[in-house]
Amino acid sequence: KSIKGRSENYKRFLFGLHTISRSHSCELSLSRVRFTIETPFPGIDSIDICVVLNNDFFESSVIEKKMSVDLGASSTHGNLDEEISQLMQCKPLSEPEVRALCEKAKEILMEESNVQPVKSPVTICGDIHGQFHDLAELFRIGGKCPDTNYLFMGDYVDRGYYSVETVTLLVSLKVRYPQRITILRGNHESRQITQVYGFYDECLRKYGNANVWKIFTDLFDYFPLTALVESEIFCLHGGLSPSIETLDNIRNFDRVQEVPHEGPMCDLLWSDPDDRCGWGISPRGAGYTFGQDISEQFNHTNNLKLIARAHQLVMEGFNWGHEQKVVTIFSAPNYCYRCGNMASILEVDDCKGHTFIQFEPAPRRGEPDVTRRTPDYFL
Repeated sequence: KSIKGRSENYKRFLFGLHTISRSHSCELSLSRVRFTIETPFPGIDSIDICVVLNNDFFESSVIEKKMSVDLGASSTHGNLDEEISQLMQCKPLSEPEVRALCEKAKEILMEESNVQPVKSPVTICGDIHGQFHDLAELFRIGGKCPDTNYLFMGDYVDRGYYSVETVTLLVSLKVRYPQRITILRGNHESRQITQVYGFYDECLRKYGNANVWKIFTDLFDYFPLTALVESEIFCLHGGLSPSIETLDNIRNFDRVQEVPHEGPMCDLLWSDPDDRCGWGISPRGAGYTFGQDISEQFNHTNNLKLIARAHQLVMEGFNWGHEQKVVTIFSAPNYCYRCGNMASILEVDDCKGHTFIQFEPAPRRGEPDVTRRTPDYFL
């Protein structure tokens, strides 16, 4: 439609919403109502508007403020699309661009829950570890965002050669399509770990200082710890904790902090399932091992059907455990460019059916000359 026609529709929408909200016959409990409307602004076809209606009272200033925020965000999409296109070519953003991007991402992430709800269909992904070209292969096989909804379970940086480009791309997609992609925190989204396993040094090489490393590690504090797909599939990076019985326990955490060395938040990012029953001491030096009896009790208590997690190299890209009540997903093929493993992603469809898609490494590109070899704490 013409800009003039859209403008008229826009005005009618505001007037109609204003009238309905003040109608004596309008008996609405406190709720959020979402609308998608055309806009009169060039280059912006439509926007989603979330309105809070409380009985028959409606503050027009609230909707106008909300709309101004949404429109302001929409007006920046052009620049963000250009940045995403640049990143897809494995070209890093400038430091000022990274800083601005992460400020926007922080505003989005701070509104998300420690147990972030996710709707199906969605594709669930495991560790990426800076293997940018394999992430591009993942998108080629699984579908581009936003055509496909994605849930990533952490460990975007370290070990691979392109941690900067990998994490910047995922954060850019989160800002551009916040309802289409969920990015959880892994144990490598940590200041201490990234100083040892590559991300810190990569930032120094590519930017000449540690500013971008600090910007991202500050942002990592805001990443959700877990996600819940359709109230049935519990997704997290590591595993369970003896200090956590219910999902509400997790919801009550203050997650905005560096990953602790111990305690329930640490356990969610470091623990692993085990063939032995009960809780065990983890060989990683953080978190616990947990047996089938533990996962069955947790699933029963929280009405879950499946725990999906990452954190461990599995040669086929996925591995069932605990009588198919726990699944490990690993999405970095030929991990560390030498392990020879397949990678996989888990597609959850509208009917909550599960399909694994395995994939091999993307064709090797000319890799940068990195002289420092990071230690293998635990493959």
